[in-house]
Amino acid sequence: MKTSLPSGADRLDLLQTFVRIVESGSLSAAAVQLGTTQPTVSRRLQTLERTMGARLLQRSTHVMKLTPDGERCFAHASALLEDWQAMEADLRGARDVPRGTLRVVAPHAFGQEQLVAPLADYLRRYPEVSVQWLLHDRRPDFIAEGIDCAIQVGEVDDPSVVAILLAEVPRIVVAAPGVAEALGDPVQSDARGLQALPWLALNPYYQREVALHHQSTGEALRFAIAPRLATDSLYAMRSAALAGLGVCVSSAWLVQDDLRQGRLVHLAPDWQAVPLPVSLVYPPARHYPARLRSFLELMRAAMPGLIGLRAPGLPQRSG
Repeated sequence: MKTSLPSGADRLDLLQTFVRIVESGSLSAAAVQLGTTQPTVSRRLQTLERTMGARLLQRSTHVMKLTPDGERCFAHASALLEDWQAMEADLRGARDVPRGTLRVVAPHAFGQEQLVAPLADYLRRYPEVSVQWLLHDRRPDFIAEGIDCAIQVGEVDDPSVVAILLAEVPRIVVAAPGVAEALGDPVQSDARGLQALPWLALNPYYQREVALHHQSTGEALRFAIAPRLATDSLYAMRSAALAGLGVCVSSAWLVQDDLRQGRLVHLAPDWQAVPLPVSLVYPPARHYPARLRSFLELMRAAMPGLIGLRAPGLPQRSG
C-alpha cells in the first residue's frame, strides 16, 4: 500500500516543526513554543522523515543532533520559511494587522514599574495581540526560549542581535538622611567625600569601584569602595539605602518618590554615574511580524517620556 504524501500546507507545517525542534533543542520545547503536545511534534518529525526518505535527527536519552541529511534539510527549510514569511508580509502590505502572541523579556524591577504603562497602551491599541511579559535580568536565548524581543538596560555586547536604543536611565548618588549627615551639607558636598561613607553595590553595574562625572565640567572621578552589602536587585539595594545601611548609585526613576518625601537625599547632585542605555533587542530576520514592529514603534515613542528617563544622547544602532 502506497503512503500518501502530505499536502503543500502540511509540508510547511512539518518543516516549521522541524526548524523549531532544531532551534529550541528538544521536542518538548518545540511543543511549548508551537502550542501543541510533544507526541504531536514527534509524529510530525516522523512524517517529515518518511516524506524525505531520510533520518534527520539522531536522538538518545540526553543528546539530539542533526544527521548530515538533517543539516541540509534544516538549511533549506529555514530559508524556505523565511521566504514564505517575507512573501506573506509583502502581499498583506497595509493589511498586516498586529496579532498573535508577543513574548517579551524585561528587567525585573523596570518591567514591574516603568514599563507597565506603555505595555497597557500597546494592548489597548492592538486588541488582537496578547503579550507574555517575562521578568528576569538574565539575557534570553531568543531562539531556544521563543522570545520575540527583550528590553535590556545596560550595554548590548552581543553583535549577533539587533539593538535599538530607546532611552537612557540617569543614575544618581543617594542615601538616607542619617547617613548623609556625615557630609555636613550633602547637597553642596564635594563628591570626593563620598568615598569615606559606607557603600552598597549593585551587581553587575558596579561592585568595587564607583565612577562619577561632573555634569557641567565633565570631570571624571573614580574611587574604590568596600561595600557593606552587594546585591543584584534594585529593590533590595533601595531597601538597604532606606534602612540607612549605606550610600548607593541608583537609577533616578526608582528613588523619585523617596527624594520627594525626604526618605532619601540626593548627594553631590552635580555628579552622576554614566547613564545606562535602554535598548529593545531582538534576533535578526528577513521579516518581522507586525506585532513586533508596532511594539518597537510604541516603545521608541514612549520610553524617553517615562519618569526618571531621558532621550538617548547617542545615535541608534542596528546590527
